[in-house]
Amino acid sequence: MSTARTTEAPLALLARAAGPVRAWPPKALGVARLLARYGTRAHRRKLGRLKELGLIDRIPSDAQLFAGAIDMLRFWISPAAADYYAEKGIDYTFHQVLRFVDDPAAVGDPIGVFSERDAIIGHLMQVVHANPVYDLQLLMLFDDGHTELEGQLEAMLAGTHPRASSIAAIVEEPDYHARLLDYVRVFRREPRTPPPLRSNIQGRFDAVERTFGSLPAAMRYFGRLPERWPDALRHLRSVETFPLELAEPEPGKSPVRE
Repeated sequence: MSTARTTEAPLALLARAAGPVRAWPPKALGVARLLARYGTRAHRRKLGRLKELGLIDRIPSDAQLFAGAIDMLRFWISPAAADYYAEKGIDYTFHQVLRFVDDPAAVGDPIGVFSERDAIIGHLMQVVHANPVYDLQLLMLFDDGHTELEGQLEAMLAGTHPRASSIAAIVEEPDYHARLLDYVRVFRREPRTPPPLRSNIQGRFDAVERTFGSLPAAMRYFGRLPERWPDALRHLRSVETFPLELAEPEPGKSPVRE
């Protein structure tokens, strides 16, 4: 089976992803709200809530969050996605354009702590995730996060989701939403159930997946980065490859540096 993303012409995909004109103002408002939150301390409250829930051990500084978000993008999200799209014969840059046109707010927050519930859900539904656990844990910030995700996945599979056409222009595998729905239901019963990893991950991105694939591990990595802005910026300038000494250790081992 194939998807619209792999069979339709680029202009048709762009039109699908953009959706009807009436959908554009809500998209713009979503971006405006996201940008406004970058100027507030709301993310600190969310981080505090994650600590209360036992999902993070300690709250990283803003400098650590900034450097960690960039490290996550350059060492995990982008290279793993680019590798997957190359494997699928999908143009990586055009794929990001489609994602942005469909839901710009869903691509503007790599670590998710500035995002609204539906932006996280939209992000999960847009693309085949290397590991969905990080976002499922993030949705625990919202009392109805998992219930809403499950309902939207059911609507997507039934063809009744309001963004069914635009999401279908982006998602790469025809059975992704059914597989994600199955895992969401299992995760809600037992959050420690091993996640379904994307086909290109195991054996190629093990250390970075172990580090960034879950919220607790990613936040531990952020906490190992320099706390102060000058040092965090120096880290970004000087570190060009994934620092294995800061990686999440394999089960039963301790990190090289805390």
